[in-house]
Amino acid sequence: MQHPAASGNISPKPGATLPGRLAAVDCWLFDMDNTLYPARANLFAQIDRRMEAFVGKLLGLGREEARAVQKGYFHEHGTTLKGLMLSHNVDPYSFLADVHDIDTSVLDRDERLRAALRKLPGRRIVFTNGDRPYAERVLSAVGILDCFEAIHDVHAMDYNPKPDPRAYAGVCAAHGIDPARAFFVDDMAHNLKPAHALGMATAWVNNGSERGDHGHHPDFIDFEMTDLTDWLEELTA
Repeated sequence: MQHPAASGNISPKPGATLPGRLAAVDCWLFDMDNTLYPARANLFAQIDRRMEAFVGKLLGLGREEARAVQKGYFHEHGTTLKGLMLSHNVDPYSFLADVHDIDTSVLDRDERLRAALRKLPGRRIVFTNGDRPYAERVLSAVGILDCFEAIHDVHAMDYNPKPDPRAYAGVCAAHGIDPARAFFVDDMAHNLKPAHALGMATAWVNNGSERGDHGHHPDFIDFEMTDLTDWLEELTA
C-alpha cells in the first residue's frame, strides 16, 4: 500500500484547511522521544547508560548482564520500567527521576517546528511513555513546551505504556478526545496499531530509531515521513 504522504507531497483540497484524511482532525497527539526532536540527538544513549547502571545496582549485575536484562524488559513490556515494576516492585518515581537525569543541552531549539505546530488547527497533546518532569525539560529545550495543552505521561497511563491499548483509551478519556477526529504520530511503528484500531489517523516518523520499524505494517499507518518538521511545514503551508 502506498502511504499517502510517503513521497513527501501533500496537496490540500480546495476549500479544505487540511488534506483528505486530516481535514476532520481537531486533536493532534504527539509522541515525544525521537519524534519531537531528531533521533540523532541520541538522548536514549544517555538514558540507556543510566538504566543499565540502575538495573546493575538493583540486581548486582555487571554492565553487559544489566544491559541484557534492561533490553529484555524494554522489548517485552514496551518500557524497562514496566518490567522492573512487575518483576522487582521498583518505585516508578525513583526510577524515572534517576534515569532521566540527563544532559538536554544536546537539543537545539527548533523554531521551524514551533511555527508549524502552532499552525495546526485544534488541540495539541504530548502522549509519551516518559514522565512529565522529563518531558517538560525536553520540550523546553526544543522551545515547544507552550505549544501543547497537556502532557499525558506514563503515570497517567497507570504504567500501561504504549502500545498497550489501555494507554490509548485512557488518553482519550482523560482529555475528551474523539478518536475519529484525532491524529497520532510516533517513531515506533508498532505504537500506531492501537491508535489506528480506535479510528485515529496515524503517522510514522521513520528515522532509524531503535526498533522503530518493529511490527511495521502499512495497514495501520496512514502517513510516513523521515522528518516531522518538514512534513508539518508542507502540511500547513
